[in-house]
Amino acid sequence: MLDKLNWRYAVKKMDPTRSVPEEKVEKILEAIRFAPTSSGVQPFEVFVVTNPALREKIREASFGQPQITEGSHLLVFAAWDNYTAERIDAVLEQTQKARGASETLAAYYERLKGMYLPRTEEVNHDHAARQAYIAFGFALAAAAELEVDSTPMEGFDPAKVDEILGLREKGLRSVTLLPLGVRAEEGDWLQGMAKVRKPADELFTVIA
Repeated sequence: MLDKLNWRYAVKKMDPTRSVPEEKVEKILEAIRFAPTSSGVQPFEVFVVTNPALREKIREASFGQPQITEGSHLLVFAAWDNYTAERIDAVLEQTQKARGASETLAAYYERLKGMYLPRTEEVNHDHAARQAYIAFGFALAAAAELEVDSTPMEGFDPAKVDEILGLREKGLRSVTLLPLGVRAEEGDWLQGMAKVRKPADELFTVIA
């Protein structure tokens, strides 16, 4: 696993003539689906965009970053704009179907509503976005394991991407983008450069 993480880098130029096999994309999506989230709520959705015209519009809203159109797939992670009773009740219903109904389970999600619903929309969206980022990390790791090139992106105008994909009408707000593709053999200034990371003794503190 670590050698695959060392293999990956934020690809700056992808080969538009090559596509990521669909079976690999499906595995990356499954990794996203299995990512942990707070209370198992999964307060986000992921849009898999392959439509060329839409990706061209998203590229324009992303400062012209070419990977969005040069890659074969674009994953758009969109977090809930807010927590609602209906959304949390839907999670409870799904959990009950999988595990069986119980008073303890119902009480847990009632307490969750008591915590989340009084908070502001912005606080709740920020919390949902952090859950989306956990899944985003799983997607990066899964792509590396499968040797699928990717480029994590925060450099875009969320309001414009929301408009392009009609996310606000769905109660969602875009938080991050992940183009998937195949690195180009030439023209990528970052390819082949040494990976730069803090040494372990600066990054980790062991408290025994």
